[in-house]
Amino acid sequence: MLSFILQRVFQSGIVLLIVGLVAFSMFRFVGDPIDNMLGQERTDADIERLRDQLGLDKPFVVQYYKFLEGAVQGNFGISYRQGRPVSEILVERAPATLELAAVSGFLAISFGVALGVFTAIRRNGIAANVIMTVSLIGVSLPTFLIGILLIYLFSVELGWLPSFGRGETVEVGGWRTGFLTASGLKALILPSITLGLYQMTLIMRLVRSEMLEVLRADYIRFARARGLREKTINFRHALKNTLVPVITVTGLQLGAIIAFAIITETVFQWPGVGLLFINAIQFVDIPVMAAYLMLISVMFVGINLIVDLLYFAIDPRLRADKATV
Repeated sequence: MLSFILQRVFQSGIVLLIVGLVAFSMFRFVGDPIDNMLGQERTDADIERLRDQLGLDKPFVVQYYKFLEGAVQGNFGISYRQGRPVSEILVERAPATLELAAVSGFLAISFGVALGVFTAIRRNGIAANVIMTVSLIGVSLPTFLIGILLIYLFSVELGWLPSFGRGETVEVGGWRTGFLTASGLKALILPSITLGLYQMTLIMRLVRSEMLEVLRADYIRFARARGLREKTINFRHALKNTLVPVITVTGLQLGAIIAFAIITETVFQWPGVGLLFINAIQFVDIPVMAAYLMLISVMFVGINLIVDLLYFAIDPRLRADKATV
C-alpha cells in the first residue's frame, strides 16, 4: 500500500512539472504584458526598467525556475493588472469557485447515482424512459447554452432567481460564503445546475450501464435463486460492484467541474477564479494565468490520486495483484 501511494505521488509530481512547463511556455505567445501596463507615452527606458522589475529580461529557464520556486512557497508573483500578490487574489476568489463546484458535484453525484440505479432497475418503465430521453439534453447541449436558457426561463420570464452575481455573502473565519444568506443561496441555484447537469447525466448513464451489466451476472442469478430480496440484491450486491468503475469516472468529473467552472462563471458573472482567468487573458496577466492553471492542475492531480487510492481500497483484485508482485 505504501509503495503504491509513493508511486502515485511521484507520478503526480512529474505531471505537475510538465503541466507547469507547458502552461508557462504557452504564455510566451499570448502577447507582451508591457503593452497593457504602459501607456502610449512610454519610452524605451520605461520598457527596459519594467522588464527588469518583472524579470522578463531573464532567460526562459530562469523565469520558469523562479516561478516554480515561488509556487512551492505559495508565491505566484504580482498581478500585472492589479498590482497585488496573485496568491492574495486567489484566496479572495477561491471560495466562490469551491462553493459552486461543491454544490454542483453534490448534485451530480447524488442525482446521477440515484437516477442511474432507478433507470436500471425500472429499465422498462415509462418514468425510466422519460428520464433517459430528457438526459440527452444534458449530454447534447453545451454548458453555456444551458446557462443562457436557464437565465431566460427563471430570471427573465419568471423572475424567480438572479441572473448574475453571487448575492449577499458573509465572512466566517476568513472564508466569505454565500451559504448563510438567502440571496446567496438563490444566486447559487442556476450556476450549480448549469455546471453539474452534464456531469450528472454522464454519471447517470454510466451507473445505469454498469448496473445493467452487473444485474446480468451469474452471481446475481444465484442470489435470486437463494431467495434474497430484490432490494438486497440491487443495493448490497449489484450497486457495490457497479461503483468500482464509476468511482474513476466520477473523480475525473469532479475535476472537470472545477475546470469547466470557467464557462459557467463567465455566463453568470460569478466572481470566482474562472472569471478571474478570463479577465487575465484579456490583459495578458501572465502570473494570474499561470497560477490558475497550476491550481487547476493540483486539484486534478489531487482528485485523481484520491480516486486511485479509493479504487485500490474498494477493489480487492488490485490488492491481490500488488501482493503477488
